[in-house]
Amino acid sequence: MAAMTTMGLSQVISGPTHQAGHTLDLVFIADSGLVGVEEQTILPLSWSDHHLVTLRLTVPTNLCRGGGPIKMVRPRRLMDPDGFLRSLGDLPVIDADDPVDVLVDRYNSEMARAIDTIAPERPLSTRRRTRAPWFTRELAVMKRSRRGLECSWRRTRRVSDRTRAIRAYSAALRAARKAFSAARIASAINRPTELFRVVGELLHPPQGEETPDNPATQCSDFAHFFADKVARIRSELDTGVSAMPGEVPEASVCPILMDSFRLVRPDDVDKFLGATRATTCSLDPCPSWLIKLTRGDLLIWLEKIINSSLEQGIFPSSLKQAVITPFLKKASLDPSTLNNYRPISNLPFLGKVLERVVASQLQGFLDDTDFLDHSQSGFRPGHSTETALVALVNDLHRELDRGSVSLLVLLDISAAFDTIDHGILLGRLSGMGLGGTALQWLQSFLEGRSQMVKLGDTCSDPWLLTCGVPQGSILSPMLFNIYMKPLGEVIRSFGVGCHLYADDTQLYYSFPPNP
Repeated sequence: MAAMTTMGLSQVISGPTHQAGHTLDLVFIADSGLVGVEEQTILPLSWSDHHLVTLRLTVPTNLCRGGGPIKMVRPRRLMDPDGFLRSLGDLPVIDADDPVDVLVDRYNSEMARAIDTIAPERPLSTRRRTRAPWFTRELAVMKRSRRGLECSWRRTRRVSDRTRAIRAYSAALRAARKAFSAARIASAINRPTELFRVVGELLHPPQGEETPDNPATQCSDFAHFFADKVARIRSELDTGVSAMPGEVPEASVCPILMDSFRLVRPDDVDKFLGATRATTCSLDPCPSWLIKLTRGDLLIWLEKIINSSLEQGIFPSSLKQAVITPFLKKASLDPSTLNNYRPISNLPFLGKVLERVVASQLQGFLDDTDFLDHSQSGFRPGHSTETALVALVNDLHRELDRGSVSLLVLLDISAAFDTIDHGILLGRLSGMGLGGTALQWLQSFLEGRSQMVKLGDTCSDPWLLTCGVPQGSILSPMLFNIYMKPLGEVIRSFGVGCHLYADDTQLYYSFPPNP
């Protein structure tokens, strides 16, 4: 029985099944909760020493469809925007003086109620194999014809027709795959990021994911590993700082130039909603694409939530949790080694809309004050990897024209976003002229965050974060640039040239060659 328990199976027979009073006939079901026992009957038989056992099971109709693991899904065909709005009905009146956490909780509950009304979750067995996108109807017809000729060949042993069909199908298959790949490359020819992704998928096709034997334990292992990695790097940084001679000078004090964020109007909310990608997190009450389609009827409600957050200087607590999905860094790496996985963070959609409102105003403030380091090319409008590369090559060529030799060092910061010290970052924000509810809102955005690891439908316990800025956030790249601002000044104070792109730092030092 212990062995069955470790395999996720439970024994459901509750009475003796033998005339001697023993339970010899057993029935096991999975612990997933999808299959249940509604009724159980044990009847003695006159012609056997074993009793007749009958069970009435509750089984989803599509449990065995697909042959893959079970997950809960909402049928998209049922998610009609008009039906969603009818289910919402007349939205409850929102008092802008209520705490923003209360407003967000009310919003989430209403959205969840409406989506459950029109498209309740259903168990679905996922397919282990997905149909190739380049497999056309013509290929399907040729494949059926080939299989039919194979049946004829088994009877007659005439190979001519079958051989021609196999060759024709193989040639058509290769041509279709080639044409589809060429079309994907052509469509991405002017988008380097998309082109790199397409070529990577063609050279290294993604492998099918294996379902973990014990997802709860594996989620916990990943959560501890990711947290311990950040803690280890932080402890090494603290040790290095304590070993430095002298004191680190404090940032210069700047008068408050921005003490609050501007409130938004419904047309502003519509613009920010339209600009936010429809990425749905498992913590969202309903799909984000549905919110975007029906946003015209939700603008007043969302406007009050956003303005309450800005006025109160509070980022809603329910939007501070992140869902982490581990992804293997390379298909060739060992999937059993935790260090080979990269944590991919997913955040609630409403939080991203709120971040975009603040990011637009904070970016305008940075542009007006010219605060950021001029050598930083990452996460800035009008800057890219091209500006970083051009600046670096230009400086090296200039030194070469002067007859100097240049030494180039390329550095990368480990877990750069995850190890940011909140106290130092808030000091930077205060030093650049932020105060009042604007600084209070950013402090609320940083503190009290948590994350949990999710594999399939299984999640780890939430893990409190004491440092770092959230991955996948709209504000995080901007806050990272503010945090890293003094680095260029420190490097140049030693007579060393530098250029930065996000957490990648290029150091170059030029000197005359030896005679």
